[in-house]
Amino acid sequence: MEKTAVKLVLTLAVVALLGLAASGAFDRAGFEYTERSFKRALVTFAVARGLNAVISVAQGTEIAVEPAGVGVNFTPGQVLDPINDLVEQFSWVMLASATALGLQRLLLELFASAGFTWLLAAAWLLALALLWLPRLAPGVGAWLLRLGLLLLVLRFVVPLLALTGELFYSGFLHERYAASTERIEQVAGSIREINEGAERDAPAAEADPSLLDRVRRAYQSAVAAADVGSYLERYQQAAADVSEQVINLIVVFLVQTVLLPLLFLWGLVRGIGWLWRLPPARRAEPAVQGDDPGPGCQS
Repeated sequence: MEKTAVKLVLTLAVVALLGLAASGAFDRAGFEYTERSFKRALVTFAVARGLNAVISVAQGTEIAVEPAGVGVNFTPGQVLDPINDLVEQFSWVMLASATALGLQRLLLELFASAGFTWLLAAAWLLALALLWLPRLAPGVGAWLLRLGLLLLVLRFVVPLLALTGELFYSGFLHERYAASTERIEQVAGSIREINEGAERDAPAAEADPSLLDRVRRAYQSAVAAADVGSYLERYQQAAADVSEQVINLIVVFLVQTVLLPLLFLWGLVRGIGWLWRLPPARRAEPAVQGDDPGPGCQS
């Protein structure tokens, strides 16, 4: 009676999961969450490339001054060299994250396809038939149950990963992501304004300047010399802000696209190994004479 109850519960659970697979409701949620993460990664990648562009402009902007009549060129944007390397690495992280999410979307399409769903249904139809009628193919039912469980895990693991990743992002990472992205965009705008100011302060070279032009250039050079320290300080502040926010975003996407998938993969491998190590079901052996004295025997 107990074995019959277990079989009935397993059959009802499998039928419910097959109905969920056929409806595609779980898959649609997985697609929606994966698309959100994918678009988020692309937007952040664009932000990183935009920041890299304004930093490159800053590194190429020179301020010319002529102390004591000697021409000297300053490039205050060179203080952004270390942060530029970090932003380059951040761009690669975002590209890898977007690629991982694209692969996740591809796996969703594969395991949610009609062909895979029909394969899953056929495997479980045979497995349940042999579960209730084991005499049809003795010894085969246990292997079919393992195969059916494996296909069932593959069918739902990617949507479950997408759902878990989105829930984790909404609960723990959303505020960090929004604040860091907004701050990076603000810093990029600040660096752009600094670049424009530095370009305005750079005196234009003239082939044959007049006396008035030389006086004007000397004044511009004096102003530029006074502003060099200000530019350096502002660039350094921007670099400090960018470093913290970039590291925050790297953490967000590494957790969502690397750490969580690795945990799911580890659990999947352990689960598959556990399934295949299960011993096959054994048929009940007849009682050996003498083992059970029976109700009529007395000791």
